Amino acid sequence: MNESHQVAGAVIESYRRAVFDRDVEALTRLYDPDARVFDAWNVWSYEGADAWRACLHGWLSTLGDDRVRVTAEDVQVRGAPPLLVASAVFRYAAIDPDDRELRAMQNRLTWALRFDGDAWKIVHEHTSMPVGHEDARAVFVRPSAT
Repeated sequence: MNESHQVAGAVIESYRRAVFDRDVEALTRLYDPDARVFDAWNVWSYEGADAWRACLHGWLSTLGDDRVRVTAEDVQVRGAPPLLVASAVFRYAAIDPDDRELRAMQNRLTWALRFDGDAWKIVHEHTSMPVGHEDARAVFVRPSAT
């Protein structure tokens, strides 16, 4: 595994852990203060980590006792330090306190990562799901044939 893939893997692991722990502050620290986030839900874009923090808090605070287990597959990384672009298919699974999966969805996530002198930060995040031609509904599960 080369350095670029190690960097992306470390950011994914930090993201995964912060989401599972419902740790909004740890999650927000992964983002550059001026990050731009194109999320797939409801709002066109979030400008800056503070705006994104409010969204993250809203999401994670609604989970009650449940947790979200994040996994990433088909990770691809382009570029070289100090700027990388990583993309993957992320799966978000809601897990109850007994570790039973309640529901899950997948989406496509792309990060632009920049080294700020101390740590790698997400400077841009783009999340998407394909939309079906027939019904204009988001496709939440990746077809197994891809």
